[in-house]
Amino acid sequence: MISTAIRVARVGSGSELAAALLLGISFPCVMLAAIIPHFWFFAAAAAVTYLADTFLHQRGSYLVNRLAKVRAGLSIRFLIRQMLLVLLVARSGLGEDRIFYVTVVAVLVFYGLQAPHGAIVTLLRLRRRLPVVTRNIDLGAIRIPDAPPPWLLNRSAEKMLHLDVFAMVGVLLTLETRENVYGYAGLGLSLLLAVGYVAALLPYLRPSRLVPSAEKVLKAVDGWLADYRPTVMLYFSGSKESAYQVNMWLETMDQLEGRPLIVLRERVIAQQLGPTAVPVLCVPGGVHLMNLDLSTVRVALYAANVGKNIHMLRVPTMRHVFIGHGDSDKLASVNPFSKAYDEVWTAGRAGRDRYALADVGVRDEDIVEVGRPQLAPIEPASGSTRNPVPTVLYAPTWEGWDDSPGNTSLLLAGENIVKRLLGAERPVRVLYKPHPFTGTRSAKAKAVHERIVALVEKAAAERATDPRWAEQSAALRTGRDAARAELARIEARLTELSGVADSSRDEAEESRDAKADPARQAELTRLRDEWNTAYWRSFGWWEHRVIAGAEPRLYDCFNESDAMVSDISSVVSDFIASGKPYAVTDSAGLGAEEFKRQNTAVRAAVILSNSAGELDQLLDAVTDPAADRLAADRRELKRYLLGPDEPSSIEQFNAAARTLAAKAQARNVGVEQRLAGPEEAAAPDDSAPESNDLDSPVRG
Repeated sequence: MISTAIRVARVGSGSELAAALLLGISFPCVMLAAIIPHFWFFAAAAAVTYLADTFLHQRGSYLVNRLAKVRAGLSIRFLIRQMLLVLLVARSGLGEDRIFYVTVVAVLVFYGLQAPHGAIVTLLRLRRRLPVVTRNIDLGAIRIPDAPPPWLLNRSAEKMLHLDVFAMVGVLLTLETRENVYGYAGLGLSLLLAVGYVAALLPYLRPSRLVPSAEKVLKAVDGWLADYRPTVMLYFSGSKESAYQVNMWLETMDQLEGRPLIVLRERVIAQQLGPTAVPVLCVPGGVHLMNLDLSTVRVALYAANVGKNIHMLRVPTMRHVFIGHGDSDKLASVNPFSKAYDEVWTAGRAGRDRYALADVGVRDEDIVEVGRPQLAPIEPASGSTRNPVPTVLYAPTWEGWDDSPGNTSLLLAGENIVKRLLGAERPVRVLYKPHPFTGTRSAKAKAVHERIVALVEKAAAERATDPRWAEQSAALRTGRDAARAELARIEARLTELSGVADSSRDEAEESRDAKADPARQAELTRLRDEWNTAYWRSFGWWEHRVIAGAEPRLYDCFNESDAMVSDISSVVSDFIASGKPYAVTDSAGLGAEEFKRQNTAVRAAVILSNSAGELDQLLDAVTDPAADRLAADRRELKRYLLGPDEPSSIEQFNAAARTLAAKAQARNVGVEQRLAGPEEAAAPDDSAPESNDLDSPVRG
């Protein structure tokens, strides 16, 4: 019942729900106490309103926004409490006393100070907000001063309003003692602090403390673009939950030839972006983006099909390529919107055939097979299990935007899969890594996920006390302790390098200070590899594990596992790069043959029904290579889905980019010659590059 109430109220926990209920009950109690009047009842109820309000704001509760929507926002709640205090003074027999009039005037002046305070804070935030967010870009051409101290701006309205607590305490003491001096002192202190708060903000309104205008910032960015002359660009737009779609391409962008650039459209994506040495330019405004000088860019890469892509697709001087954020047999992989791009790059032949079968208007000559550069970290199968106990990864995808039973194995088969793995006759270790979106749309999927987490954690706790593992646990204790200490050291250094520990810097300062530092990026890459090694050593090779965060990465889980269970998603295609056995759940109940016919990636998989009764076939293949009847099929399928091993995928990717850049350049030169007239068109063009080198762009 409580969980249902939490879900309906859209709060994060039972404590938030309790605080909201207390807030809803205590305000009527304050009003009743003022009318009666009853001093102690009023004081106790008012204290509860303060505490509940503070708790909900500190937790960032959804209810805080909802209260504001129904005209019961923070300022209104404080004003009501102050008006009830005035009522209490009047009802307590002091309606004709000087303290009553002083209280009324002080409350009005206090709320009058809210307007200049709010205006200054709003202006500071607006004038500290750059039209762009950058990383690894030198904005030295403009002056960006330090931000005001965080204590002045963070939760400023809440801090300002809470200064009334001194007035509240002072007046209540006057009511209890009949000594007006307490009320005067409390009211005076609240007003003095409120004036001081406003005065402390005023110096930061000086022009020297504000960031330059949008025009100056954009001019500086254009100046940097003119010097850097980017040649290939990764363009991305999406919600904060979709940041993984651009993050998966960061390492590839680091390895691209030419001068790469990452262009984002949402500030929240810039905040979620992983470490990279590539210049990053976040431009939220469509007009600002259209006015930037990107004339040297020859190839634009798109990782997702979203509406804001049109802001870049309109540029004719560059060629536009859809690269996606995964390779699977889902309908999203053959979106008809793909017709908008000049080319579609797929991993292997399977992607080309997928578009042909879908018949959505993408021409075969516009499809280029480039492999999957991101898969380079995946280690190939060694022919034997990594540890004495085989490790099986369960990595289901999320529930999708509709309730199709084929979207995910989680709903119908997830618990059966995990129970059978945990209860297998031959012990296995289970790693459960759900999709980041799991449970974001479907409450049912969230509930199943939580039950699976509980199953894995319970089994892990039982295995920790099982005598069969006691000897191994004792032998590895020293190594595990050392690994945990190493993790702590690495995490501290990563935090330091990432700058997340310094919350005093705002977005403008981050853009000013986030300059390219190859040495720092190299250290981050090394530390992440060391973190991954230490993580797996920090617990026993027999211990079950739930891996819900971004780390360890999915590919690290691939390398640690001997087999995988999943469903129709790009996870399956990626895992095929390892050559290890895998199983895929036919959640829609199509039947093995039809399931294979419709989904290329499962042709070398053990097909599971929702009961997961076929899991023994997968476990046999893991423990006994002779029983692995699908090994040859996996090798053939790997080439079909992901392309050949040689040349490497990044070499194929760069070659495709060079070829397309040459086509863009040829188009631009041709347009220039046609616009120049027949005489100049007949003359040789000395400005055109003699090669298709991405390092030699010519402005179109």
